[in-house]
Amino acid sequence: MAIFKYRAKKGPADVVQGNIEAETSDEAVDKLSQMGYHPLSVSKGSLPDKEDKRAVVIRGKVKSGDVTVFTRQLASLLKSGVSILSALNIISDQSENQILTDILRRVHNAIKEGSTFSSVLGEYPKVFSSLYVAMVRTGESSGSLPESLYRIADHRAKQEEMFSRFRMALAYPVLMALVGLGTVIFMLTFVMPRLMGIFANMGQDLPVPTKILIYISGGLRDSWFWIVLILSLVFLILMRTLRTDAGRLSVSAFKLHLPVFGIFMLKAELARFCRTLELLLKNGVPILKAMNIAIPVLENDIIKNKLKEGSKDLEQGGSLGKSLKGASLFPVFMSNLIVVGEESGRLEEALSEVAASYERDTDEAIRIMSSLLEPVMILVMGLIVGFIVVAMLLPIFEINVMTR
Repeated sequence: MAIFKYRAKKGPADVVQGNIEAETSDEAVDKLSQMGYHPLSVSKGSLPDKEDKRAVVIRGKVKSGDVTVFTRQLASLLKSGVSILSALNIISDQSENQILTDILRRVHNAIKEGSTFSSVLGEYPKVFSSLYVAMVRTGESSGSLPESLYRIADHRAKQEEMFSRFRMALAYPVLMALVGLGTVIFMLTFVMPRLMGIFANMGQDLPVPTKILIYISGGLRDSWFWIVLILSLVFLILMRTLRTDAGRLSVSAFKLHLPVFGIFMLKAELARFCRTLELLLKNGVPILKAMNIAIPVLENDIIKNKLKEGSKDLEQGGSLGKSLKGASLFPVFMSNLIVVGEESGRLEEALSEVAASYERDTDEAIRIMSSLLEPVMILVMGLIVGFIVVAMLLPIFEINVMTR
């Protein structure tokens, strides 16, 4: 994109000037006309220093759902023939998220000064990902921005729905675990010490479960500071380790080798990669560039590294599917479909089939997990609380037996 300086009439007596990005001067004139200006002069120039050094600082966080709603609203307005400047004004006035409203107003002003929509969005990487910006850029280039925005919105909605189901599946078990843990700590630190005086006056040997419970209760009361300190140190060490490449690789490998959960995480990551790559290819992004955008979307570093090797093979004229086939990490189903898709020229369809298959598997795994976790948590917490109650009552039962 080149930079063109312009002078244009905004009204009968209102002349404005500024910079606009375009491939040619004719394209710059067309863009100015679409903005409602009447160009007086257009000449090639460069951005001022203040534009080159522009940095955007965002205080706060924009929810993913708010970005998805904005994207769908913008696509609908553009599809209806509303100009992008008017559409941004309408959405910013209606948005309930003040941070997003401020961003949209900045985007509006930057576009009005001549910047492209995609280049302005790129200044907010925490809100608009590289995938989002790439899709918008290709939509601008091909003249199909509304369609690109619809695809982005659909993709984001599917991802958010999957994460929502996963969170809902874990919500009840996590709540039960927290309540159960609080109950156990209360019984060990508050109830048990009051019973220990009674047990001490019995003058008899206590049952083994009761002795274990007394030992644990005493440890919690006497060593709680050291327990909290050790757990805090372990947490800090883990966080520091995760900031290193070796630490992230170790954690990624550990996740993939977990029983049951390992294959679930692998399929979820591969589904996300295939769906993202398919989306980019459908939007006209070259495959090498699409790979460079799709790979960072993933979270597991082991999978990322393997896919980067496949991208290098592709860059050197090789086959992505054959490269993945040589890596034992990827399922044969995925690599074979991609090979067939490459050979038949229908790679997008192959990626869509792989993504759909793994998304179904992931959904089924989430349903099974949500169905099993609740009874398992109830059983585990019941056993723990039951052991504590039995350990407390055993000495009393023994006294009753001895007094008969």
